Amino acid sequence: MKSPLGFAWAREVIEDSLGGLSVHTPERAVWRYRRSLPEFVWDAAQLEGNPFTYPEVQTLMDGVTVGGRKVSDERQVLALADASREVLDLVTGGEFVLEKATSDRLHAIIARDEALESGMFRGEGTVMLTPGVSLGEHGRYLPPETEPGGGNLRALYSDGVAWLAEEVSDVAEEAMAYFLFAVLQQFYFHGSKRTGRSMMNGHLMAHGIDAISVPAARRQEFNAEMVRFYLDRDATRMLAFLLSCHPEHAGY
Repeated sequence: MKSPLGFAWAREVIEDSLGGLSVHTPERAVWRYRRSLPEFVWDAAQLEGNPFTYPEVQTLMDGVTVGGRKVSDERQVLALADASREVLDLVTGGEFVLEKATSDRLHAIIARDEALESGMFRGEGTVMLTPGVSLGEHGRYLPPETEPGGGNLRALYSDGVAWLAEEVSDVAEEAMAYFLFAVLQQFYFHGSKRTGRSMMNGHLMAHGIDAISVPAARRQEFNAEMVRFYLDRDATRMLAFLLSCHPEHAGY
């Protein structure tokens, strides 16, 4: 399937798995997400290389500090937890929308202690760097340039989201493709993956579909598939990987 997202995928490869996902109510999806919140936060932190253990994440989310950890690692976990709760509030209130304003709102929380500028696209502030993504032995991937005002990224985002809404009728497929769109274009200086996953899960839950967490145990597999995606711009394998992480396919 061709698209203006910057990548393509073979829908026939994943359509059977897509059709197998159950659709319930947003309330049920939110309840399941809330019940597993520490696990979602820990998984997300692990993908960032954060050393906090699962019990430590639980302790921190209960409002108790954990000794012997860097302040920066603690803040990252707390930001992930706060952003997850914000997604829950938006979905519960019927206010979640797959749009830039929602993404900026979540990014402002997720990257508040890390990004050069949070809550805005690259170029919308004063920093004009264009950050690359390390692909290890394959060098670096360079996203679209950071331009003064950020108009190029806003136009790219608007076109991509509009295309998804018009051309992709399956909600899960749309949500996962959005995540890959967000990470490929790197709309933010830092935290694009985390923000993209939050948006993906918000969109899923708003339509009564359970959220997706990439298990910490599959971090290496996730990273390898992401490198492949950056190199060949074929999202088929990444979409299949994300589907395999969905609760109905992962067996939980």
